[in-house]
Order: sequence, then C-alpha cells, then structure tokens
Amino acid sequence: MCFVGSETAMATMTTPRHVAIIMDGNGRWAAQRGLSPSAGHKAGVERIRDLLEACKHRRIEVLTLFAFSNENWQRPSTEVKLLMGLFQAYLRREAKRMREQGVCLRVIGRRDRFSSSLRRAIEEAEAITAAGTDGSLVIAADYGGQWDITCAASALAKEVAAGRRPLASIDETALAAKMQLADLPPVDLLIRSSGEQRISNFLLWQLAYSELFFTDTLWPDFDQQVLDSALAAYGCRNRRYGGRNDECSQTASS
Repeated sequence: MCFVGSETAMATMTTPRHVAIIMDGNGRWAAQRGLSPSAGHKAGVERIRDLLEACKHRRIEVLTLFAFSNENWQRPSTEVKLLMGLFQAYLRREAKRMREQGVCLRVIGRRDRFSSSLRRAIEEAEAITAAGTDGSLVIAADYGGQWDITCAASALAKEVAAGRRPLASIDETALAAKMQLADLPPVDLLIRSSGEQRISNFLLWQLAYSELFFTDTLWPDFDQQVLDSALAAYGCRNRRYGGRNDECSQTASS
C-alpha cells in the first residue's frame, strides 16, 4: 500500500514507509491561549485530517498515531470522557472520507474498557475502510508497549501449553509475529510533538531501530512544514541497524 502523491520536493529524498507520532501538547496549547483543555483536544483532533492528507502526498504508506495510552485513564474523569467522545465523533465523521480516499483504518490497543458505543464505532469504521489499498491509518487507543509485548508473550505461552508449539521455537521472529502491527512495515520514524523527549510506553518493540525526531511544536500547531522538517531530518540519517556502512568501515581501518 502506498499513499500516491506528486510532491516534487520530496521525490528525491529518502521517504519513510511508516511514520508514528506521539501527539502531545494539546493542554499546553490551550493554556497558552487561556482556553480549557477541551479546546486543545478538539484542535488536536482537527490536525489529523490535514496530516493524513500530507502523508498521502508524501508517499508515506502507514501513519500510526498515539491517541490514548493505558496510563491516560489516570487523568481526570471529565477529561477522559471528553477524549472518548472526541474519538467516537472522529470515527463517525471521518470513516466515509477515509474510504473515499482509499485509506484503511485500524485501531490497536485494549477495547474492553471502552463503552459499547465506542467499541461499535471502532468496528464500524474499520469495516467501512477495510477495502482501502492506498495507505493505512493506525490509531493506538488504550495502548501501551508493555501491554503489547505481554500479550504477544502470553499468546506464545498458550500455544506451548496447548502443544501447538515447541518451547524451542520461541525467538524474536515468533514474538514479533504476535505483536500489534506485525503485518505492516516496520516503524521508520517516530515523531513527538511538544518538546518532550521520551517514547512514553509507545510501540516499545516496534521502535527498536526507528529514527526519532522531537519538535517543540505543540500538537494543534503541527503542520506540513513541521512534518517536512522531520522527513528532511530522517533523509539525512544513516541507518545502520547495528552494523557499519562502507564509510565507517574505511575510517575504522585507516
């Protein structure tokens, strides 16, 4: 799957296939403007549509967004209720648009703590967009990287206990196959907005060799220019995956 576009400025640079973003800074954006946190979250949701379109024109195949973590349940109940409502409204509003654009939507994370109406909205949105072949939007909601790894390990343990898998067959490849996003390209680039420089339990396994880009831009202000800055930085990175490139090898031997 590939977002098809014609951005000549991006055509000559290395483009990541899979970009993941920690959308951070909604509350601070609202506070700077004397607004309620709800205004920040609403503004943040609106950025997703523009970002998805920007990725489409830059030939990014998969966009994964960290919308709500396992730990976010600790926030005030009024804020959690607002976030759940915004999530449900987004799914209801944008599913048909994504289908028209050929985008396949997937939601990863726990669902048992969501309301029945939100679970239904997720299922309907995924069904509506299931035939999309022009890119994938992944929304991580009630997700945590530690939870993801634990679930994968548990699934393998159950197979061993049931006699469907020998213990000796469990290795990195087997575990990776049980992880969320196992069927999608590896995450090439992680972007976090708002100036924080941590990954906050997001895609711990999948980010093992990802490039990281941190920006001070608060999420509601995140635009195509910031995205292009991240992509330009990515294009300059030397991804060796633990090995050496020819230049490094020559330097070391001289």
